[in-house]
Amino acid sequence: MQGGSPPPDARDPHAYSDGFVRGSGKYSLEPGLRLRLGDEHRYSALLVNRLERSYGEDDNATAFDAQAWFGTSYDRLVVKAEGERSRGELEHARTELLWGHALAAYWDAQLGIRYDSGEGPNREWLAVGIQGLAPYWFELDAAAYLGAGGRTALRFEAEYELLITQRLILQPRIELNAYGKSDPDRGIGSGLSDVAAGLRLRYEITRQFAPYIGVEWVSRYGETKDLLREAGGRGSDTRLVAGVRFWF
Repeated sequence: MQGGSPPPDARDPHAYSDGFVRGSGKYSLEPGLRLRLGDEHRYSALLVNRLERSYGEDDNATAFDAQAWFGTSYDRLVVKAEGERSRGELEHARTELLWGHALAAYWDAQLGIRYDSGEGPNREWLAVGIQGLAPYWFELDAAAYLGAGGRTALRFEAEYELLITQRLILQPRIELNAYGKSDPDRGIGSGLSDVAAGLRLRYEITRQFAPYIGVEWVSRYGETKDLLREAGGRGSDTRLVAGVRFWF
């Protein structure tokens, strides 16, 4: 290990191979084939982080938050979808189609498009963001958006998993949205628009399937709050939630 000739009693590195070598014999690869490492393969996954029913002071709603990806360890196609349905209608939904590229072991840069649907006219955005695992196991997702007419937006989301037991997990979560210009047709004002913070307690029946219950606080701010009140809504709400989280 320190250079020079090996000592006379050094172990023969080939003594345990029984004479087999990589290029010949019954364990050799066929011509044209080679060993492939894990980062050369393509993988896929789907995580439905939230599929829940919420019960608030004003109304009840069904919400979803999912993410799917396909690709290698370095480059992958990412699809994100989040939305809420209430009173039989889709109130709002955000769908993103992104290309993700690994910047470091736990961080991906993402570039693509975002599509907003639901109440009001649909909106399209260019999207650029970063997603990963911060020190102390905080999961972060931040993105900036550029839309038609000079519209801009920022979104930030953070989650943390506190293991009470190996199966019982408390998950704090916060999400905030801000916009550069007002969009009254969609009930959005400029500046900080809304903040949602929640606590969800889930029980992992298996690692891939976990029902949960929790509570979420939603607040609107600034012009967004004024637009909502003009439409007969409330500026803030406290919701009880129950749902399921699963992945495969």
